Amino acid sequence: MITEDAVEFAAALPPIGGLLGLDLGTKTIGVATSDPDRRIASPVKTLKRGKFTVGLAELRELINERQTSGLVMGLPINMDGTSGPRAQSSRTFGRNLSRELDLPVLLWDERLSTAAVERELISIDTSRRRRAEVIDAMAANFILQGALDRLQGI
Repeated sequence: MITEDAVEFAAALPPIGGLLGLDLGTKTIGVATSDPDRRIASPVKTLKRGKFTVGLAELRELINERQTSGLVMGLPINMDGTSGPRAQSSRTFGRNLSRELDLPVLLWDERLSTAAVERELISIDTSRRRRAEVIDAMAANFILQGALDRLQGI
């Protein structure tokens, strides 16, 4: 099941179980995770994006290791609210993940997530090199925390 509706997503989840947040880029996938009570997101790592089957194997490993009950994936909507090619690519990737992993997937509006994380990293004087290393996982964390905050109200 894949949806852009947080209420529908929440209904498909068991009462307890962590979520995995994904920030899908063209070359990498940022990954974050939540605690089993779904209150706090934490960045995990950045995966190299290549063949779907290779990435799927790495995600399966993380999902099993962290006993994940659902996925929250960033959806790169344009600033005017329209969907472009990247949003369509994310929807397709999410549909494929949902089918292969048999987990509910929430597509979460990620507008300005990377920019917000970059500003935060700059404000704490993080070097360019270090920002490049952590930006994707931190963006996944930002996306997942936004979804967790919304799910608390449901």
